[in-house]
Amino acid sequence: MKNNRRWWALVAVALGTFMTYLDNNVVNVALPSIQRDLGLSIAGLEWITSAYILVFAGLLLAGGRVADVLGTRPAFLSGLVIFTGASVVAGLADGQALLIGARAVQGVGAALLAPASLALLQELFPDPKERGAAIGVWGGVGALALAVGPFTGGVLSEHVSWGWIFLINLPIGVATLALTLFSVPRRTLGGRSAGVLRRLDPAGLATSSTGLFALTYALIEGDAEGWTSPLILGSFGVAAAAAVLFVILQNRNADSMVDLAFFRSRMFTGGLLAMGLWAFGVFGIYFYMAIYLQNVLGFTPTEAGAAFIPMAIITAAGAVLAPRLELRFGVARVTAFGLAVMAAAIGGIAQYGEGTTYGDLLPWFLLYGVGGGLLIPLNTVVVDALPPQRAGIASGMLNVSREVFGLLGVTVLGAILTNRANAAAGTELHRYLEGYRFSLVIAAVLVAVGVPVSLWMLRRKPASLPAPKVLETV
Repeated sequence: MKNNRRWWALVAVALGTFMTYLDNNVVNVALPSIQRDLGLSIAGLEWITSAYILVFAGLLLAGGRVADVLGTRPAFLSGLVIFTGASVVAGLADGQALLIGARAVQGVGAALLAPASLALLQELFPDPKERGAAIGVWGGVGALALAVGPFTGGVLSEHVSWGWIFLINLPIGVATLALTLFSVPRRTLGGRSAGVLRRLDPAGLATSSTGLFALTYALIEGDAEGWTSPLILGSFGVAAAAAVLFVILQNRNADSMVDLAFFRSRMFTGGLLAMGLWAFGVFGIYFYMAIYLQNVLGFTPTEAGAAFIPMAIITAAGAVLAPRLELRFGVARVTAFGLAVMAAAIGGIAQYGEGTTYGDLLPWFLLYGVGGGLLIPLNTVVVDALPPQRAGIASGMLNVSREVFGLLGVTVLGAILTNRANAAAGTELHRYLEGYRFSLVIAAVLVAVGVPVSLWMLRRKPASLPAPKVLETV
C-alpha cells in the first residue's frame, strides 16, 4: 500500500471515531431544546441518550467478531453507512419514537465502526513505531471529541437548531466514506471459507449481547428505578446468567469469539483494567463537572462545553507524544504516571466549591489532560497482545471496558454524591457541594489504584526471555 494512502486511511478512521465519540455526549446539552420542540416526556428525554449507549455497548463484542470474520474494511464501511443514515433520520425526526429509534440505530452503526477502527490501524500500520504514532493521532482525535461534543451541542442547539447536532454527521460521514473507499485496500482474511455463520459464533453473539444489554440497562436505569428494585436486580441477574453461559459456550467452541486464554496475558488484562479506570475518571468527571459548572458557577451550556476544550487539546497533544515516551520509559511507567497525574488533578478539583473562578480550575483541568493523554498507548498494548486475526474482538473488548467503566463512573459517583448530600446539613447548595466534592475524592482514590496495577501488570519481560503474547501470564 502506498504510504500516502495509508495516512489518508488514518484520517478516515479518525473521522469515523470522532463521530461515534461525539455522539456519546453531544446530545446532553441539547436535551432542553429537544424537549421544548418535540414536547417529550422525561422518560422519552432520558431514552434519547440511553438508547444510543445501550445498543452501542451491547453490540460491541458482536461488532468486533464481525470485523474479525468478515473483514475490518466491510465492517467499518457498514457501520459508517448505518451510523450516517441514522444520524440524518435523527436530525429530521419530528417525534419521540422516531428520534429514539434513530438513536438506537446509530448505536448499531457505532458498534460495528468502533472495533473495526482500531483493528484497521493494526492492519494498515504493521510497523510498531508507525502504528504507535497512528494510534496516538487516532486517540487524540477521540479525546477532542469528548470535549467538542458538549460545546458543539450547546452552540448548535442555542444558535441554529438541535437537529444539526445529528445532521452535522452527514458531511463528515460522506467525506469519511470517500476517504475509506480511496485509501483502505480490500483484504481477504484467512479462514473465511470455514463457514461464515459458524465462525460468527451465533450463540456467543447472542449471550454476549444479552449480557451487555442487561448490564448497561441496569447501570443506566439503576438510579431512577432504585438499585434494589426487582427490575434492576433482575437485569443484573440476566447479565450474570448470560455471562456464565457465554463462558461455558466459549470453552466448548474451538473457534470461539473470546478465547479465555486471552485473560492470562498480563498485558491484555492489565491494559483493559487500566483503560477502564481511565474511562471511570474521564466519563464521571466530565459528567459531574459539567453540572457543577452550570448549576454552581452559572455557566451557560455553551460556556460549560467550551471550558473543557483546553483540557481536550492537552489530552490530544499528550496522546500524540505518549508513544515516544512509551518507547523510552515503557508502557507500565507511562501509564502509571498518567493515572497518578489524573488522580492528583481530580483531587485538586475537589478543593473547590462556591465562589470559584474558571481560572482556579484551569490548571487542574490542564493537568488532568496531561494524564489522560498518556494513557492512549494502551490501545496499542491491548490490540497487540492478541494475534492479528483477533484484532477486531480485542478492539471490541477494549471498547466494552471503556463504556462499562465509563457508565460505572457516572453511576457510582452519582450514588456517592447523592448519599453524601442527603447525609449533610445546611442549604441545598451546600449539601450538593458536600456530596460532589466527596465523590471527586473517591474518584481520585479509585483512579490512583491503577498506578500499582499498571506497574505490575504492564511490565514487559526482558528481551532475552521472549514468550508468546498470550502466554505472558499474570
